[in-house]
Amino acid sequence: MIPATRINHAVLYVRDARTSSDFYRAVFGFEVVEEIGRTAVFLRSRHSDNHHDLGLFSVGADVAPLAPRRLGLYHLAWEVPTIEDLADARTHLAGLGALAGASDHGVSKSLYAHDPDGNEFEVVWNVPREAWGDHEHHAIVQPLDIDAELTRFGSRADR
Repeated sequence: MIPATRINHAVLYVRDARTSSDFYRAVFGFEVVEEIGRTAVFLRSRHSDNHHDLGLFSVGADVAPLAPRRLGLYHLAWEVPTIEDLADARTHLAGLGALAGASDHGVSKSLYAHDPDGNEFEVVWNVPREAWGDHEHHAIVQPLDIDAELTRFGSRADR
């Protein structure tokens, strides 16, 4: 089993990311972590220790609410407590035939999978905040080298 500790963030497809960002900022007082043109906005609660709590991706005003480009939930992210747990999750998800991808986001290391209905979810391990560096204000997507991350952040890593 994967030892998920909490949902880390939500990402929604919306008609216009800036309009939705204005709404969530007004409702919750979220701060903008990063805006990528009119395409995407990443928001964080002032009370959160996450890099972002909500991601908003524009799909356009004329998109019907049907898969794969639709309004609504894109994915949920389930957090695990250690990088070893993430490595174990990769093995577990692959064994179930559910693993769809893996990414290094700088501030986090992520696996992506699909449920039987095709809904995407993420299993995420957060890098310690003191190691975020320049990634704090830049959303990146790079290939994940889980073995290198185990060496860097694992329980047997020299610190």
